Amino acid sequence: MAVTGEETESAATGDMPAYQIRSPSSGLPPGVVMAASPGTMHIPQQNAEEATRKREVRLMKNREAARECRKKKKEYVKCLENRVAVLENQNKTLIEELKALKDIYCHKSE
Repeated sequence: MAVTGEETESAATGDMPAYQIRSPSSGLPPGVVMAASPGTMHIPQQNAEEATRKREVRLMKNREAARECRKKKKEYVKCLENRVAVLENQNKTLIEELKALKDIYCHKSE
């Protein structure tokens, strides 16, 4: 149903204008009024502003997550580098010990 702003003849005598109810072409029975859904009442500008705000929040969270990821990766790489240094020292010590044991073993067999 649609309400038109046309005044009827009976409203000409009163202070308030009367409105006619016109049937839409949708085939609804007389007296049935369609209401707009709450989702369609938003103004496009508000939707755009909300979408922009959501995008900015998402980008901010993404930047923070990326920063944390880079920080954790640096810590992980640093830990691996320390482990490599320890293992290299251990390997060097073991090689020297092996050489010493070979020298001792070779001198005893002679």
